[in-house]
Amino acid sequence: MHDIPETGFLRLPQVLSVIPVGKTVWWEGVKTGRFPKPIKLSTRCTAWRAEDIRELIQHLAETPRTH
Repeated sequence: MHDIPETGFLRLPQVLSVIPVGKTVWWEGVKTGRFPKPIKLSTRCTAWRAEDIRELIQHLAETPRTH
């Protein structure tokens, strides 16, 4: 599915390569709970669980478009 590994972590550029939104929209979605929360791997390294991104893609694919 979309070159996303079954497990592991994805950095923001990898996430945005499969979720076509800008960084600002992505971070706003994280803040509001629309998108999954990241995991801090270190002080300067934030990533998302591959499983969470796969689940988000599945959810987006099943959600009817409203426009």
